[in-house]
Amino acid sequence: MKNVILSNAFSLQMLDLEEMQDVRIKPISLNVTKIIMSNGFVSAIGHQDTANVISNMLGVQVDNNRINVSLNYDTILIVAQIVGGRLPEGSTELPDGFNIKFVKVELG
Repeated sequence: MKNVILSNAFSLQMLDLEEMQDVRIKPISLNVTKIIMSNGFVSAIGHQDTANVISNMLGVQVDNNRINVSLNYDTILIVAQIVGGRLPEGSTELPDGFNIKFVKVELG
């Protein structure tokens, strides 16, 4: 079983840049996201408002948890990409004109 990490961003700092790696990036639906996360996940969401909004969308508690993420072949990174700008302070739901796109990132 792979470790699942939920983040609101993907960075090259998550990779070992000393060696060549294939990175697979695949857009996924909200339902697929829920299935992947159903056996547990670690939050790497760095902002409380983002964690609140994603918690409400997924129906599970997502903690604000600023951690460094290092991807390996046993990791699935789910990126919840906010589209539409920066969330207003105190958000618990997506404002009009905003949406979240979920993307699965894995080393291949």
